[in-house]
Amino acid sequence: MSNVIKVAKHGEMKNGEARSVTVDGTPIAVFYVDGHYYALADSCCHRGGPLSEGTVDGTKVACPWHGWEFDLVTGACETEPSARQPVFEVRVDGDDVVLVLPN
Repeated sequence: MSNVIKVAKHGEMKNGEARSVTVDGTPIAVFYVDGHYYALADSCCHRGGPLSEGTVDGTKVACPWHGWEFDLVTGACETEPSARQPVFEVRVDGDDVVLVLPN
């Protein structure tokens, strides 16, 4: 069983846009890039910078605080290979964009 949480209406986010949502006290960054939605933990694993405020380049986001780059698909860190951001499933359900979180 999973927990599904609506985060946007499909079509309301612009290409390259990100937004932060908080689920059970955990900030999650949701990104829309080239017709696809991605979600990562919004607090950078380096020093806690808000990835939702970072610079998006294709399927990469750079933390606004120290520039660490993360892959939106896998959460892998390009800057420090041993680091990784948690990723979350995002899907379109009718007109809604939803996060699918494990219970």
